[in-house]
Formats: sequence, structure tokens, C-alpha cells
Amino acid sequence: MIRYALTCDKGHDFEAWFGSSSDYDVQIEARAVTCPCCGSAEITKAPMAPAVRRGRVERPSVAPPSDERRQTYAFLKNLRAHLKENAEHVGPAFAEEARKMHYGEAEARSIYGEATREEASALKEEGIPAVPLPLLPEDHN
Repeated sequence: MIRYALTCDKGHDFEAWFGSSSDYDVQIEARAVTCPCCGSAEITKAPMAPAVRRGRVERPSVAPPSDERRQTYAFLKNLRAHLKENAEHVGPAFAEEARKMHYGEAEARSIYGEATREEASALKEEGIPAVPLPLLPEDHN
């Protein structure tokens, strides 16, 4: 997991966690990362100071999560729960099913599932709407 300090085009600063730097790139390109304050999808990485250790290594104190971060996490958790209750899980066939619905070969419905980066890029290039969901900490258990 990697944490980035982010900022939107309106100047709001926030943090987000990604599985890898390439996950960040995919989600930014798909405009799936939005500002929790204003909803803008014009997001860039904010400057971050590198962690440099000098001398004796001390364990940093863990700051409690900010209210904004808790609200964002709660929103994402509720969104995932809503999808699980109201959409069909199509597993690794997500790209194929999304494509069939887009071209009228299958009934339009709410679906969720898994897609490779290549499949997600191909869907985007074809103009097929699909939004990746960020992984939450419990997704790794």
C-alpha cells in the first residue's frame, strides 16, 4: 500500500491509499479519485517531504485518523456495501459483461467485478463507462 498526499484544482488537500503507484495512475486516469470536499476529479499529487532518518530510529507516533479521512473511508465502505446489495457480481468477466451491455448484446444492469489494467484501459478506449473502486484495508485480510 502507498499513501499519497493529494490536492484538487480547488486547493483542497487530502490523503488517499493505493495498492501501488500504478493503481494510483489507473484511478487518476479513470477520474475515479475525487476530492472528498468538493467532488472534483482534477486531482494531483501534493508535494511530500521524504522521510529521512537521522541517528537513532524512533517509532513515529500514530496520529488518529482525521474526520475527513474517516468520512471518506465511511463513504467508500458504504458505496461498496451498496454495490454488493444492488448489483450483480460478475467476477473476472466484468470487462466482457460491460462490453456486452454497452453494445446491446446483454440486458443493461448494475454489475461489479474484477478487470485487469489492460481490460480497464480497453474499456475506457471504447468509451465504455467503468469506474475502479479503491481497495480498503479490510480487502487485504
